[in-house]
Amino acid sequence: METTTEFEQVQEVLDKLRPFLLRDGGDVELVEVEDGIVRVRLLGACGSCPSSTITLKAGIERALLEEVPGITEIEQVF
Repeated sequence: METTTEFEQVQEVLDKLRPFLLRDGGDVELVEVEDGIVRVRLLGACGSCPSSTITLKAGIERALLEEVPGITEIEQVF
């Protein structure tokens, strides 16, 4: 039986959130998952939006913490 890696689990959650980001002209790219920390790059409108930190912490991080065991935080990389 094949197990899903942490990276794949995080990608699945981001794929569920992607339509909401795309609707507002943005997107998110998964850069890496290491020691419970998810690093993402915000793209398009999300990269320059003043609310991007709120989107990152309140939206994306909350979903990841709820759905992927072992995730402790999310960081934005540029």
